[in-house]
Amino acid sequence: MNSWITKHEPMPAGFFGIAVGMLALAGAWRVAAKLWEVPQQAAMFMTVAAVVVWAAVMAMYALKWLAHREAARKEWQHEVQSSFIALAPVSTMLAAQAVKLWSYDLALALFVAGATGQLAVGVMLHGRLWQGARNAEVVTPAIYLPTVAPGFVAATTAASFGFPELAAMFFGAGALSWLAIESMLLNRAAHGAPTAAALRPTFGVQLAPPVVGGVAWMAVTGSGFHTGLSGGADLVAYALLGYGLYQAALLLRLLPWIRAQVFAPSYWAFSFGVAALPTLAMLVAQRGAPGWVHELAFALFAVSNLIIGLLVVKTVGLLWEGKLFPVRAAS
Repeated sequence: MNSWITKHEPMPAGFFGIAVGMLALAGAWRVAAKLWEVPQQAAMFMTVAAVVVWAAVMAMYALKWLAHREAARKEWQHEVQSSFIALAPVSTMLAAQAVKLWSYDLALALFVAGATGQLAVGVMLHGRLWQGARNAEVVTPAIYLPTVAPGFVAATTAASFGFPELAAMFFGAGALSWLAIESMLLNRAAHGAPTAAALRPTFGVQLAPPVVGGVAWMAVTGSGFHTGLSGGADLVAYALLGYGLYQAALLLRLLPWIRAQVFAPSYWAFSFGVAALPTLAMLVAQRGAPGWVHELAFALFAVSNLIIGLLVVKTVGLLWEGKLFPVRAAS
């Protein structure tokens, strides 16, 4: 065991993508269990497994700061890797949604910790963009993570705890940050050099904003917050679902280019959006959508399980081969 520890680097912050993907898929299963005749036991198993994965990743990251503080500090300063640290509070808020099934008080504490943490991390990391001197070659959709993902997830979680006004404020922070950042990303992609192969899996994050934002919108409008809209799914929900489907098609078109990088844990960047897309479709279907939306939601749900199942299998394969954690450079 000691030889393995000395040979490998501590857990990268990117592993929080695994926790986020598993928790998001578990959330999709809980929505599916309400919409269709999906066994409640399956949804509960997915939820428990996701919470266990989240707890393990959080423990490994805490150990990193305790036993490998210099490595943790370097990661915090890294232009790309630091963005994935924001998934720590994001995953904590997703865990709060799951834990709420068993303990309201513990779940509320997790939400407060996650919401507070995401504000602190977001302000620190987003502030670097305003200071300039960022290397354009490493600008990828990962820069959504410090502000957009936390805002939307905080909105969904706040709504689930009965704080509609707070949820609306978090939604605004996520939505307006998304619109500002996406234009910067498209400008860099169109005019800059092609992104290095090792960074291309982070483009999977591109799917997340419209669909995670759509889930947040459904939570806000379903929480009692007055929007002037009522009844079924509205224009905003359908628009975000449509844009999410377009982004999914775009990623399919880019997949051969992205796969220049062999499989690595960074491919979990796809998982949040992949799980949130069917979740949004199912939430729209719940609000009296036509039959074709139900059929679309079911197809997306099945595909999301296949994709995330493949990520799990490939990740377990790397673990079995001893290649999941990066090897420490020879000194």
